[in-house]
Amino acid sequence: MSSSDTVKIYGSPRSRLTRVSWLCQELDQNFEVVPTKPHTPEMRAVNPAGKGPVLIDGDVTVIDSAAICTYLADKNMHKNMSAAPATADRAALDSWMHFAQNDLEAPLWLKMKHTFILPDEFRADVRAVCKMEFKNAVRAMEARLGDNEFAIGDRFTAADVVLGHAGSWARGAKFEIESDRVNAYLDRILARDALARARAIEKDM
Repeated sequence: MSSSDTVKIYGSPRSRLTRVSWLCQELDQNFEVVPTKPHTPEMRAVNPAGKGPVLIDGDVTVIDSAAICTYLADKNMHKNMSAAPATADRAALDSWMHFAQNDLEAPLWLKMKHTFILPDEFRADVRAVCKMEFKNAVRAMEARLGDNEFAIGDRFTAADVVLGHAGSWARGAKFEIESDRVNAYLDRILARDALARARAIEKDM
């Protein structure tokens, strides 16, 4: 199994691709974005499900944005944005990764699907349940963060990238974040120069 100095990322702008290119910027990881729309033959060639982002690193293929971020952080362990296996920090990092997608992001994605992604005949009014589930996720996030500057303490990790990107989606979709602590955390995360550089690349795509 081999990897390369430059990784390829297949995906579309203003999607979960952003969190991968953002992390690459944080890690000083060389990368090339291959603009690829979902459910096209080109995307299915790298992911049979037809979804992005997909990372190609030599003969290594990684599917799912959180898995990609974990892989990249582990590959660049010297950047201190991951944690060694079977440690308290790694358990916390992995837990935050799952929370970001399964709790914080899930109601956002559900509303998006029922607003403009699914065919009309499959759409339902999910606004109330999405609002309730997101509110619960924010409450849990506030308690878990405590007084920490970042997800797992005083150092920025890959978990903050995934959490920050989900928070950015929430703000863009006008989901109310009823927590000063969570909003302050997102303000810190989303002000990072690496995210600005990643967004500039997408703007040119």
